[in-house]
Amino acid sequence: MSSSPAVVMRLLASAYTVAGKAGAIVRKVLHTGELGIVEKTGANDLQTLADRLAQQSICTSLAQQFPKITIIGEEELPSEEISNDLIENGHLEEILHTTCPKEYRELKEEELVVWVDPLDGTKEYTEGLLDNVTVLIGIAHGGKAIAGVINQPFYNYQLGAGADLGRTIWGMSGLGAFGFQLQEAPGDRRVITTTRSHSSKVVTDCVEAMEPHEVIRVGGAGNKVIQLVEGRASAYVFASPGCKKWDTCAPEAILTAVGGKLTDMHGNAYRYDANVKHMNSAGVLATLRNHEYYISRVPQSVLQALKSD
Repeated sequence: MSSSPAVVMRLLASAYTVAGKAGAIVRKVLHTGELGIVEKTGANDLQTLADRLAQQSICTSLAQQFPKITIIGEEELPSEEISNDLIENGHLEEILHTTCPKEYRELKEEELVVWVDPLDGTKEYTEGLLDNVTVLIGIAHGGKAIAGVINQPFYNYQLGAGADLGRTIWGMSGLGAFGFQLQEAPGDRRVITTTRSHSSKVVTDCVEAMEPHEVIRVGGAGNKVIQLVEGRASAYVFASPGCKKWDTCAPEAILTAVGGKLTDMHGNAYRYDANVKHMNSAGVLATLRNHEYYISRVPQSVLQALKSD
């Protein structure tokens, strides 16, 4: 192994601390009570001051350390001077000391694409459903999500005052995923996690076709994938356009790292190249196990409604 860590390991180690900083910003904005909410395309597509500051923090911090990577963030923000208190230059030593999988050791900065959702679950954030909220930083190479970081700014918030808030999960294909306890959902029950605020007849029909024993309706793609890897849900089913690449890159990387799978409703993989369209037009189906079973249950009417890219 070379004396200095591979570029992708340095990027992942920085993304870990940068996501933690963004999580702290998200908490701080909520604490002030001045959320600065604006509607982007409607009441279910919101942006807050936390989204804006967290994205500025993430993108500027990573771009300063890795000037040749491509960074694609959810929020369209004007170019402006970023205050120093938003910059995070740290890294997680544990990642730097982890041996990089062989296939990623020689990757160059300019070959990497970083997809950023500074605050996944904005609507839930504005409504106080804080366990739905995540910060997502996904790293892609050759169109595949290969590594990712999910920060949960309000993890443990139900414990009340004095609780140690927040946690960061990270993972890489070929290494595994860390920062949580991997658990499979009970094999004898199909628990489906799906959208809370973007439902439709097609979405509902697809969920019902899975013959679930239970349906959980929550916000945030990051939050739903955490439910899969912690054994609280068997499948994440969202038969609709709406999710974007920045919603799924980091969660897919972490899910894949522990043997799971995220595809469109046809079973086709999404690509995360710099030039792809941002919308996941053919919906999202994600599982830790038994992916083919859930794909086989998708109704023909749903497949016809959602054209694969």
